[in-house]
Amino acid sequence: MALVDTNVLVHAADRGSLHHEACLDWVESRRRQPDAWFSTWPIAYEFMRVTTHPRVLRTPWTVKKAWAFIEALLRSPGFEMLGPTRRHAEIAADLLPRSPFLAGNILHDAHTVVLMREHGVRRICTLDADFHRFPFVEVVDPLAG
Repeated sequence: MALVDTNVLVHAADRGSLHHEACLDWVESRRRQPDAWFSTWPIAYEFMRVTTHPRVLRTPWTVKKAWAFIEALLRSPGFEMLGPTRRHAEIAADLLPRSPFLAGNILHDAHTVVLMREHGVRRICTLDADFHRFPFVEVVDPLAG
């Protein structure tokens, strides 16, 4: 049971990435299994923002192609988008003040961690080292095999 982060999805989608094969293998291995795995809607929209941006991908995707990628994930067995519950504010109020150096872009990661905690998910597949700052999160590196 793990949540997949934006960067893994982007590398899986970007055939020109050095990490394409490893990230695609990780995503495809999850898509073939009925085991639970997750993402969030903010991650999905961030994926679409990145893959359609002309300064990020050499050949940016159309929104239609990026959305088709997300739809394929949604059709995967065991895949689910995590969303806020009634406990969201309570968990955020507990977690945010105890997390050092939260500011700027790290707040997107903190939001992901709050959603993970709400749903009892401890593992995140990511290349983003910033997730190591959250003590209850286990970071899975798709490049580690």
